[in-house]
Amino acid sequence: MTTTETGPIDEAAAAGASTAAETAPGGAAPQSPPGPHGYSNHKDAHLKRLRRIEGQIRGLQRMVEEDVYCIDVLTQVSASTKGLQSFALQLLEEHLRHCVASAAAEGGPEIDEKVAEATAAIARLLRT
Repeated sequence: MTTTETGPIDEAAAAGASTAAETAPGGAAPQSPPGPHGYSNHKDAHLKRLRRIEGQIRGLQRMVEEDVYCIDVLTQVSASTKGLQSFALQLLEEHLRHCVASAAAEGGPEIDEKVAEATAAIARLLRT
């Protein structure tokens, strides 16, 4: 979506972004570690997948605008949700293989931080 579009989906995305970014002690937002990240080698494929999901969401908007039957809209919601869940699981796997594995190989306290991050991410995914 572009930054000029507004609507319920944009507001929901913005709300999700603010809740997903937990704050560090003192109220400052945590800083992401520098890249490349686990997903960097597959960035083009991930962007293609996200664009497909974006198309599904736009399709949902169109269905509601066109007053499509409730069950048909819910079916599309389910497909969109599954697409996002599948993307999240792939991203999590890449995080574990790259970021967590690198921290484990290096040793030290960073491994505990990476495992805690992954555990928190898994917990968030399970709540959805």
